[in-house]
Amino acid sequence: MHLGKAYKFSEFVIWTRRQIYWLLVWASVPVVLYQCLGLTWLSVPMPVVALLGTATSFIVGFKNVQTYNRAMEAQAVWTSIQSGSRLWGMIARDFLGDVERSKELVNRHLAWMTALRYELRQPRVWESMNQSFNIEYLRFYRIPEREIAIDALMPEYLPKAELMPVLSSASKATKVMSLQCAAIRRLHASGQIGSNFYMEMERALRDLIDQQAKAERLKNFPYPRQYATVNTLFVRFFCLVFPFGLLQEFDALNRSVTGLMHGNMIWLVVPFSVMVSWMYTSLEQVGGSTENPFEGGANDVPISMLCRNIEREMKEMLGDDMALSTPEPDACVVL
Repeated sequence: MHLGKAYKFSEFVIWTRRQIYWLLVWASVPVVLYQCLGLTWLSVPMPVVALLGTATSFIVGFKNVQTYNRAMEAQAVWTSIQSGSRLWGMIARDFLGDVERSKELVNRHLAWMTALRYELRQPRVWESMNQSFNIEYLRFYRIPEREIAIDALMPEYLPKAELMPVLSSASKATKVMSLQCAAIRRLHASGQIGSNFYMEMERALRDLIDQQAKAERLKNFPYPRQYATVNTLFVRFFCLVFPFGLLQEFDALNRSVTGLMHGNMIWLVVPFSVMVSWMYTSLEQVGGSTENPFEGGANDVPISMLCRNIEREMKEMLGDDMALSTPEPDACVVL
């Protein structure tokens, strides 16, 4: 998540510069063919280009709205996890008279959050982090889940008897949650918590499991590929046709211009074509980078920071004064 007021214009240009290079080359091709080789028949009527641009605007706008909604839904999911974690911390503290048992329930919950965030950071084929512009931008910030293996963190939260079953599980978060359910069932069977408290704890776990399922849905089910494909095709086709639609428009300006630019106005097709096309390609790139809110991009939901804050709050509830530092943003980005 970017914590600054805004991205710098220079950062945005660098991030999209490959698109700019491609647009500069392509915009120059029709101008050279028209002006230098005399192929004036290559021009496309402007109404055709305008119609295509309108259709492209609709499809690009539709995708960006949907990807924005995915990002907001992911943020809402982790806000609910944060709220449910605070509730679980108070339940573990107040429903049990044994401090050690309370810490065990809290630590197991922290293990669940850790397993979940590592699961959400696993790459998927459709995600955009493997794109060159995102790989290059990674030098400005760090992804905690790529720096420390989950095997090194789990021993802080789980006893040895539970550690190996969790680490060997295909779904570590679900396995931890099943161990949590089994633990409170044993507490109820031994009489350490009453039936009312047991039911309340089960409801709290059920809500957390629901939030886990919602997060996994956002992770494992991408923005529909048919819409993503149509969006890309429309944008590229518009960028290919657009400079051809400007040829006669700028050539006609020669009649009202004198001096150095007389007869050369058509060369202005290049900068103006690049400017307009860059808006479309940038919107497409922004939409693609917002589509997957857990992939590790600079605009992701900061699940690592949230887990760290939740851990600090839950340990403070149990009287643990061990200070946990808040992750400092790298280049205004924190994950």
